[in-house]
Amino acid sequence: MRKAMPSSPSSPYLNTTQAAQALGVSVSTVKRWVDEGVLPAHRTAGGHRKLLRAEVLALARQGEVPQGDWAALTGLPFKGPPADLGTAALELAKALLHGQGAEVRGIIGGLYAAGVSVEALADRVIAPALAVVGHDWENGKIDIWQEHRGTQLCAGALFELRKDLELRAEKNRPVAVGAAPAGDPYLLPTLLAQYVLLDAGWEAVNLGPNTPLGSLEQAVRQLRPRLLWLSVSYLEDEASFLHAYQALYRVAEGEGIAVAVGGRALAPALRSDMPYTTYGDRLEHLAAFARTLHPRPKRPKWGRPRRM
Repeated sequence: MRKAMPSSPSSPYLNTTQAAQALGVSVSTVKRWVDEGVLPAHRTAGGHRKLLRAEVLALARQGEVPQGDWAALTGLPFKGPPADLGTAALELAKALLHGQGAEVRGIIGGLYAAGVSVEALADRVIAPALAVVGHDWENGKIDIWQEHRGTQLCAGALFELRKDLELRAEKNRPVAVGAAPAGDPYLLPTLLAQYVLLDAGWEAVNLGPNTPLGSLEQAVRQLRPRLLWLSVSYLEDEASFLHAYQALYRVAEGEGIAVAVGGRALAPALRSDMPYTTYGDRLEHLAAFARTLHPRPKRPKWGRPRRM
């Protein structure tokens, strides 16, 4: 394969040579996929095919393609996925503890590029890594600023994935709205829920941590989502939360909105007094439920492409 001119990761488009190099296949294979509708593309005024970078990455994540230059698709350092997600979680924890932002972005972005779902990233890599960081803080091995730094590094790495998720978003996709309740300061649980829903094809509006449920109720009335999610990692007052939540649920139920709840603060005794559509203690549960409400069309099967 002839050497392609490098494409800036900030550019949303690739030509067929750049796409072939990134995927590890021939240019003729890329052109065939375009002609067969497997890989969306449009033609320039000069008749050249231009491919959306996000669509090429989506194909790489979903298909059995040879590993090419996937760093060219994400703009992130990519050294290939580790042997298993448990190893990845340990590597991520080490990078978070040492404040290695580039390494954090490389691990999260590389796994995403390699086809790991956002929910698997959240449940099996990011959550265990943050648990290690939290354990070290609780035992006095690190200071709170280091724990906060780790959270921000994860959030930053996730933010870099959003461009890809948004670029290949469907038109007229359903809306989901969510937050963490007042007094819950945790940023990542509801942010990860948002990214899981984006990956599942939703327009996910995350109102963030420490959101009064009365304010969330107003958002539901105005945005009229199809799905409402609530991430509850910490509660100051269970009785006050339950009162506000039941009022919120009545509004959602009246509008025909599905309600998904989760989080470590929702103990079984509390949940027994909470009406909801679905509960999950992992984001894989939220992803599965969201896909039952809004199934996305699957890509055509094309078989394993031949290596160059």
